[in-house]
Amino acid sequence: MDSATQTLQHRISVKLWPPGQSTRLMLVERMTKNFITPSFISRKYGLLSKEEAEEDAKKIEEVAFAAANQHYEKQPDGDGSSAVQIYAKESSRLMLEVLKRGPRIQEDEEVAATSDKGAATLANVFDISGGRRAFISGEEAEEVLKPLKVPGNLYTRICFSNRSFGLEAAHVTEPILLSIRDQLTEVDLSDFVAGRSESEALEVMNIFSSALEGCNLRYLNLSNNALGEKGVRAFEKLLKTQNNLEELYLINDGISEEAARAVCELIPSTEKLKVLHFHNNMTGDEGAVAIAEMVKRSTALEDFRCSSTRVGLEGGVALAEALGSCNHLRKLDLRDNMFGVEAGIALSRSLSAFADLTEAYLSYLNLEDEGAEALANALKECAPSLEVLDMAGNDITAKGASSLAACIAAKQFLTKLNLSENELKDEGAILIAKAIEVGHGQLNEVDLSINAIRRAGARLLAQAVVDKPGFKSLNINGNYISDEGIDEVKDIFKGLPNVLENLDENDPDGEDLDEDAKEEDEDTDNEDELESKLKGLEIKHEE
Repeated sequence: MDSATQTLQHRISVKLWPPGQSTRLMLVERMTKNFITPSFISRKYGLLSKEEAEEDAKKIEEVAFAAANQHYEKQPDGDGSSAVQIYAKESSRLMLEVLKRGPRIQEDEEVAATSDKGAATLANVFDISGGRRAFISGEEAEEVLKPLKVPGNLYTRICFSNRSFGLEAAHVTEPILLSIRDQLTEVDLSDFVAGRSESEALEVMNIFSSALEGCNLRYLNLSNNALGEKGVRAFEKLLKTQNNLEELYLINDGISEEAARAVCELIPSTEKLKVLHFHNNMTGDEGAVAIAEMVKRSTALEDFRCSSTRVGLEGGVALAEALGSCNHLRKLDLRDNMFGVEAGIALSRSLSAFADLTEAYLSYLNLEDEGAEALANALKECAPSLEVLDMAGNDITAKGASSLAACIAAKQFLTKLNLSENELKDEGAILIAKAIEVGHGQLNEVDLSINAIRRAGARLLAQAVVDKPGFKSLNINGNYISDEGIDEVKDIFKGLPNVLENLDENDPDGEDLDEDAKEEDEDTDNEDELESKLKGLEIKHEE
């Protein structure tokens, strides 16, 4: 008997149930910590007090233990692994219920105050963005903007998006904005000069900028205006007076290197900035360096998006290092850039600051195995409440899947996992399946499409998610699953219509597999042997 077989038999002989008292107490402590740690869920439903969190955590552990123990007593399976799975799943399910319930104790007057606040918020919003996208004439502007001219109006938030202002409409709007600018806190001017010539659009921007100069905004949206550097500087008077911005959106604005420098130059302070979005621009490396300077000063940043901005290695490293100053970051979206391995490694060094991170979108960054492994190893040690992990399209192979699986196994709050368009093959897919099979009670979406996965990997992925409460979508399309494998996977989900995504792009012949892989695909017994061997690999889950 070889040492590997002896080790495997020793593992099997270890009794996993019941857990010791120290393990049970540790679970209570971890649940308590999660209940009192701010997250997107707590921002929506409320944050529990420490006392209430401890009380709920103890009750959850007791209920989960009782359910698992009852199962073990009725159906003992030797090592108790199935009882451990029930213990983890039930704990996760009950935790989610408590998180969505929010604080149990709310005074009647607090509820009434919240209701009054909601009504007041609606009364404070002036929004003309509804309906079809259209030009607005001066006459129409006079009519549409009448409510803003009413003396004593309470509007603090205005949205002119989706209506194209020319010079005539801008001149009508100017005195109205001047009359209310001191009360404004949120301004949305996204897509408000569409279809205008450059000269007219720039003049309109200057008029609006002058009219809004000096207002004290927390929210400013200038997206979808093809600004470029000229457009950014057209808003100079408005931007230079903003010291308290909390949210800034410059999406699809043609933000070039020069425009990015202009933004960085004109905004005097970003100390209070929590949301900064630069999606779909032409920023490039030099522009990213300018944005990085802005990010470095934005220490309160919670949501940073710099996706599809043509950023390469130099800019990626600069952004990664700057993000190290943002220890309140909750959402990070760097998708669709050309970072490369070194930028991925640089980002991994900053990840330790992201204790509150709940969403990480890191797809199509050319990370390869080395960059992906560095990020996975770093993420494993931080971001305990991570809910979304997207690392699609990074040329990750089975080699990189090992670190990735260990990270995923530790993230018990994951709701969405996207690893599509990589090169995981069966070896990597099985590691990922083993990582998500225990616990992960909140997981509802998994995408491993286009990964050269065959029958064994597809089957284990299906088995890993099919019993998860509320699971919504498994996408394994575009792989190399045999016809028999497809039948097996469909049978696993036969009682769950619409959970298994379409398999119309699956290629059972696997045309670009190498010769060894083709031989394995022809021999299903070899697939089963591969699956059996990989089952011996350990993925450590949090207790």
